[in-house]
Amino acid sequence: MVDRVFDRSNALYVKNVPRKGRGLFAGITFKTGDLIERSPTWGFDDRQKNLVDMTGILQYYFVRGDKEQKAGPIGRYVVFGLASLVNHSLSPNAETVWTDEESGAWASLVAIRDIKEDEEITQKYTNIPDYPKAIKFVE
Repeated sequence: MVDRVFDRSNALYVKNVPRKGRGLFAGITFKTGDLIERSPTWGFDDRQKNLVDMTGILQYYFVRGDKEQKAGPIGRYVVFGLASLVNHSLSPNAETVWTDEESGAWASLVAIRDIKEDEEITQKYTNIPDYPKAIKFVE
């Protein structure tokens, strides 16, 4: 069985993490402040949230925590790309930085501390209360 199930130019790869599912890993060293991944998004509002929460997409959307968003009442985003596979940690090594552009909102995954090669890339989830109670988050 192959350990790495996806390889992207050797910088990032995805593999299964016991008890967590798929996770994103560093194929190279990232320094604090480095851009790891930049992804386009699709934003939706509270009304659409109820529909989205009934699907598997719930596991791949992000709640935007910044107060600078220019997109109005939208606060939830499906993030496309490898950033959507980053697992939760209370001691994360990365964070999502949001930017609003003419083409829409973008999510940039940025290292908040040095990340070693083959280390799992993690971030702190802000929407844990939105998940079904059956989902248990592990460190």
